[in-house]
Amino acid sequence: MDLLSLKTLSAVDTAVSSIKTGDPSFRYEDIPLDDASTFRMLQSGHTIGVFQLESPAQRSLQSRLGAREVEDIVSSVALIRPGPIKGNMVEPFLARRAGREKVTYLHPDLKPILEKTYGVVLFQEQVIEIATRVGGFTPGDADRLRRAMTHYRSPEEMEDIGKDFVAKAASRGVPEGTAREIFQMMKGYASYGFCEAHAAAFASTAYKTAYLIQHYPAHFFAAILSRQPMGYYSPATITVEARRRGIGILPLSINESGRDFQVEGEGIRVALSRVKGIRQGEVVSILKGRPYPSLQDFLERRRVCLDTAGSLVLGGAFDALDDNRRALLCQIEAWRRGLSFPGRPQDFSHAERILQEYEVLCLWVSGHYMEVFRERLRKRGFLSSCELERLRDGSRVRVAGLPVRPHRPPTRSGRTVVFLSLEDETGLIDIVVFENIYQRCGQFIFSPEVLPLEVEGTLKRRGRGGSIVASWVKPMGPGALASWEEGPVL
Repeated sequence: MDLLSLKTLSAVDTAVSSIKTGDPSFRYEDIPLDDASTFRMLQSGHTIGVFQLESPAQRSLQSRLGAREVEDIVSSVALIRPGPIKGNMVEPFLARRAGREKVTYLHPDLKPILEKTYGVVLFQEQVIEIATRVGGFTPGDADRLRRAMTHYRSPEEMEDIGKDFVAKAASRGVPEGTAREIFQMMKGYASYGFCEAHAAAFASTAYKTAYLIQHYPAHFFAAILSRQPMGYYSPATITVEARRRGIGILPLSINESGRDFQVEGEGIRVALSRVKGIRQGEVVSILKGRPYPSLQDFLERRRVCLDTAGSLVLGGAFDALDDNRRALLCQIEAWRRGLSFPGRPQDFSHAERILQEYEVLCLWVSGHYMEVFRERLRKRGFLSSCELERLRDGSRVRVAGLPVRPHRPPTRSGRTVVFLSLEDETGLIDIVVFENIYQRCGQFIFSPEVLPLEVEGTLKRRGRGGSIVASWVKPMGPGALASWEEGPVL
C-alpha cells in the first residue's frame, strides 16, 4: 500500500472549506464522475492546476486523447511516463483508440490482458499477467520477475531473465521468436511502469481537481496559491491561468488581505503571507491591528519592521490609502531617520510598479511583464498566446514571452530535444526546439538570467492543442528592454 503525502490534498481540503462558505451542501465525495463540462475542459488541454495533468506533455496528451470517462484519465496518467514514452507506446495507443490503427497482439493470450489498453502495456499488473498466462509463471514468480525488471540490471542479468521467460513460454507452445518479442515489449516498459491501482487513485484526484477548476475556479486556484510550493508551475503562471479563466487577481491590501489567498466575489485577493521576507508573527500582528487609516498610523503602531513595511508598499498594500508608492517609501525612510517628510515626489511608472510587485510577491498583479511590450511586439508581427488559437496547422508565427520550465527529456534516438513554454499576459505557448536549433540557441533557453525570448517557428496542431516548432530563438532585443525606462505604454 502507498500512503502519499500530497499538497494537492491539502489544497483540495482548503478549496472545499472555501466553497462550503457559499454552498454548505457541497461535498467533495459527491462530485459526479460523468460531468460533461469537466471532460470538455480536459479535451481542450487547458489543464494547468489539474493534479497530474498540467505538464506540457500531459496538456498535449489531453487535447489528443479526448477523455470521455475516468478510465481514460487512468490511462493518460500511466502513458506520460519514461517507459511508455521510450517504448514508443503513446502514439500507437492514441492511434488505436481513435480507430486509425488496427489493434494487434503478438499472441492470442495477450488479448484479454491488453484489450482495454489497445494492445499496449501500461501497467505493472499487466506484466505479471503476461508472465503467468504466457510464460506459465506462478503468481509469486511473476511478481519476482516484475521486481527484477523494475530495478537496474546489467545487460547480462537481463539476458538471463529473458532466457528464463522465453524457455518457459516456449515449453507452453509459444513460438520462440514470439516469446522473445513479448519479453522485449515487457522489458522496455517495466523499468518505469505504473501500478494500475496507483494510476487509478491519481486519476480520481486528477478528475476531481479538474471538476473544481471547471466549476469553482477561484476557490481552487486560491487554495493552490496558498499551498505553495506545489505542482508544476510557479504562482505567477497560476495567476496568469486564473486571469485567462476570467478570475480577477485582487491586489495586496493592508486592510483586506488575509494570511492566505482568499476568494472575494469573482476574484482572488493576494495574501499577506506572499510578501517576500514577511514573518508569520508580523502577519498576525497586522491582522490584529486593523483597520489602518493611513501609513502613518501603521508606522506609529509599528506592526512590522520597516523593511517589511517597504515591501508592503511596493507590493501595493497601501494603494487604497495612498497610491503614490514612491511618496510612501519616502515617508518610511523619513520615519526611519526621525525626520519630517515634506512634498510628494512623482510616482513610479506603471512598468516599474509591475516589476516591483513581482520582486516582492513573485506574482503579476497590476499587469504582466509582457503587456508593457505588447504594442511594440504587435507592430513587429508577434502574436499573443490567445491569438494563436485561431490559426491553422502549418502557420508561420512569431511569439515572445518569459521562458517556463525548459527541459531536455530522454529520447529514443538519443538526440537532444528541448521543450519549454513561453508565458505572456494571456497564457502559455508551448515550444519545441530540435537539436539543430538548440545547438545555435541553447545558451538563451537555459540562461541563468530569466529574460523574455522571441521565437519564430511553425505552428503544429495535434488534436485541439498545438505547439510551435522553433526555427530560431533569441532574447528579446535591447531596444524593447529599454522601453521600461519610458514609463507606461498600456
